[in-house]
Amino acid sequence: MALTDLPGVTLTDLTVREDGRGSFVETFRRSWLPTDPSFVQSNLSRSHAGVIRGLHFHRRQSDYWCLIEGRAFVALADLRVGSPTFREVRTAPFDAGEAMRGLFVPPGVAHGICAVSPIALQYLVDAYFTGDDEFGVAWDDPELAVPWPVAGLGGDPTVSDRDRSNPSLDEVLRDPPAFGG
Repeated sequence: MALTDLPGVTLTDLTVREDGRGSFVETFRRSWLPTDPSFVQSNLSRSHAGVIRGLHFHRRQSDYWCLIEGRAFVALADLRVGSPTFREVRTAPFDAGEAMRGLFVPPGVAHGICAVSPIALQYLVDAYFTGDDEFGVAWDDPELAVPWPVAGLGGDPTVSDRDRSNPSLDEVLRDPPAFGG
């Protein structure tokens, strides 16, 4: 099953053009997305191999990800009550090499990334960061059963204190995000 099986999630193959100087790639075009978000902030996150960030979700904010360096593993979990894929998980490799892609994540879809190698993830958001729309679900929740590739990275992943303290799926779903359609 593909990441894009979740309603509202899009994955865009990016075209890398190379010549004697190096390469060029368009990482974002608004026309690639199913909605018309007005992105207001761009962020760059760097992670060492073996780091897991997530699972995070927002009730109002959309994200658009572009991995610009390295290899990663992405996990998405649909937490939106009323969605046809409610409680389903999708995973995929993410690579900044020749198979470079852009990933749009709508509100209510939990998202996480595992750095298989050192990575740089650039992401756009359609709301300024204030902290009031930042939520999480346990990265290792047994009901979600995300197959994080940590065994091949030396075992225990590096996870922030915040992400280690995220609530279980059952706790999050006591007040789930709504599905917009």
